[in-house]
Amino acid sequence: MKIALLDQLREQNPIVFNISNFVTVQDVANGLNALGASPIMSEEVAEADEMVGLAGAVCLNLGAFTLPQVKQITTVGQLANRQHKPLVIDPVAVGAVRFRAQVATELLQTIDPDVIRGNAGEIAALAGLNWQAKGIDAGQGSGDLVTIAQTCARKHHCVVILSGPTDVITDGQRTVQVDNGTPLFQTHVGSGDMLSSIVAAFCAVEPDTFEAAQTACLVFAAIGQRVADTAELAKGADFETAIRLGKDYVTAAIAHTIEVGHGHGPLNHWAYNQGGVL
Repeated sequence: MKIALLDQLREQNPIVFNISNFVTVQDVANGLNALGASPIMSEEVAEADEMVGLAGAVCLNLGAFTLPQVKQITTVGQLANRQHKPLVIDPVAVGAVRFRAQVATELLQTIDPDVIRGNAGEIAALAGLNWQAKGIDAGQGSGDLVTIAQTCARKHHCVVILSGPTDVITDGQRTVQVDNGTPLFQTHVGSGDMLSSIVAAFCAVEPDTFEAAQTACLVFAAIGQRVADTAELAKGADFETAIRLGKDYVTAAIAHTIEVGHGHGPLNHWAYNQGGVL
């Protein structure tokens, strides 16, 4: 993982153009801003070309749309491809609702995403595999999650993030897993939407989308773990402040990893309290 991407993102402050849904739009915007990116949203197709031109990356969320909005989503995706902007798709509930699955399938026939981020039910649906999705939740199934993610990645020729208690990130060949995080993510509607937009932010500063995706997952999961472990929200901090504190914690934990074995060692969760904040 390219841990320096977090500092690079803060320095560059990339614009992330989001076609978001009304349920989580504020969380997505605040999450990007707290991380160090610059969010911008739009529901007007007439300004799509200029918006994509301004952005360092684009994130399309299928969480709440109407038929007229499908036209905008498709147009923005095509413009992102045409202008060579990293494109992330969040196929909300495609495993549970046939109409959403149809829209997502048709969309993926006209655009080429760089990253698809979804839960097990959503990724299984796009891979053409059986899974009992439950609304926006992952639901239940007996398939191997790594195989499901790899199948989806090969089918759509992109990086796939199958998010859950353990995130699976794969391009169909290379695969990594992120075990950090907190069960509290499941209690906050919009955690997945925030992750998708944060993945787009990292893609804006790193051309290797596999590297960008896994680093984004690690940062987001570790921030959630930090917030849960220290209960900053319960102490009265607002959500944005909690994210900022978590970001400092993650920076220190990553920068001062424990040197064990080969490659990138485990996070040093003591570094923050030892004055390791950068």
